[in-house]
Amino acid sequence: MLKIYNTLTRKKEIFKSIKKNKVNLFVCGFTSYDYPHIGHAKTYVNFDVIVRYLRYKKYNLFYLQNVTDLDDKIINRAQELNTSVKEISRKFEKIYLEDMKSLKINSVNKYARATDHIKEIISQVKRLIEKGYAYEISDGIYFNLKKFKNYGKLSRRNILQAEDAVTRIDESKTKKNKGDFCLWKFSKPNEPTWKTNVKEIKNGRPGWHIEDTAITEKYLGPQYDIHGGAQDLIFPHHEAEIAQMESISGKKPLVRYWMHTGFLNVKGKKMSKSLGNFVTIRDALKRYDAETLRFFFISTHYRSPIDFSERNLVQSKNALQRINDFMNNIKNKKDKVSNKLIQKTNKDFIEAMDNDFDTPKTLAVIFNFIRDANKLGAGKKCYKLMLELDKVLGILKLKEEKISKEIKLLIEKREKARKEKNYKLADKIRAQLREKEVILEDTEKGVEVKFIK
Repeated sequence: MLKIYNTLTRKKEIFKSIKKNKVNLFVCGFTSYDYPHIGHAKTYVNFDVIVRYLRYKKYNLFYLQNVTDLDDKIINRAQELNTSVKEISRKFEKIYLEDMKSLKINSVNKYARATDHIKEIISQVKRLIEKGYAYEISDGIYFNLKKFKNYGKLSRRNILQAEDAVTRIDESKTKKNKGDFCLWKFSKPNEPTWKTNVKEIKNGRPGWHIEDTAITEKYLGPQYDIHGGAQDLIFPHHEAEIAQMESISGKKPLVRYWMHTGFLNVKGKKMSKSLGNFVTIRDALKRYDAETLRFFFISTHYRSPIDFSERNLVQSKNALQRINDFMNNIKNKKDKVSNKLIQKTNKDFIEAMDNDFDTPKTLAVIFNFIRDANKLGAGKKCYKLMLELDKVLGILKLKEEKISKEIKLLIEKREKARKEKNYKLADKIRAQLREKEVILEDTEKGVEVKFIK
């Protein structure tokens, strides 16, 4: 029975989707003004595994992400580089999507740009004005926090505590309440702007929070199953989403299960450019392959913090190598392992993942299986099971290695040298093969060829 830790209630709850076997999931996406970093990688790998598992359990799941392709950061970056907002946002959106593909993240059904949903955003702003939740001041239209009694229920903060909110959009000094957030910014020179064709709303551009609810309302409706993101989005961003959508629809809750990923630190410190420890996904992939990074991210529970350090990454690389070596060794062997061990491993895997997607426990299940299977004599059945489990985790790196004519010739020469008891030549050829990343292992059944990963 699947249980998910719900940030809203602060406890694990049995998962029940709104519609039987149908799951709608939204995760806050990328702001396209700079290169995606390893903090992004952690969150999106975590949710990729979560989505894969829900589909593994036969849920019909729709996974939606937004792309923030317009906000103050993007405008400022475009002005710095003397280029257009669209050019900057499209450039980094393309890089983001390429990086997601490089990390084997293929579970997202739709990436929705904010600027493709201006009509929906204006509609939400208009309805908030009509219902008395929004008001106009000189620079834009703001949400009045005092009108929404449940503000703070996700973060467990009250309206007064909203005053310490640090957001991209709440700078105006003439707001009714210090924590009020902007829904719609009026036009400024040299900034993108849209005509609203609505009497109550001057031309301008969206605030940050409103794009998410406008997008989710269009694709998922006023209520849906799961909303995900990193912990730093709980307040004020996700609180703002709740306030907006529940005020518009009159329906509670906006989301049944709120899920948040833990922070990523670099060598024990928060990642930032000022500290010189900012690591992009592209830089990380130059040093470690996607499978190692995925293994590293899931080696800690998605809600827990993780430290991006050389030591931890090397440990992940070595641990993953054990799994890949196991797979390469058993692929074509006959099984001596009983179905009982296969069934137990599959059951333990599901139990671990059903417990709020406990990937560290899942990896422990896999290593226990490898230990036991090696003792008993692992083969094709074990190989097939591991492939099934990897549909969820995405950590195996299995390539069909083809032996070139050159390698075959060297192997034949070595065999001939061994038969002629010319061991000096045989060892020399073996060393040559190792330089070509090929290892020969002499067994009772003959020579086994392995490739160094």
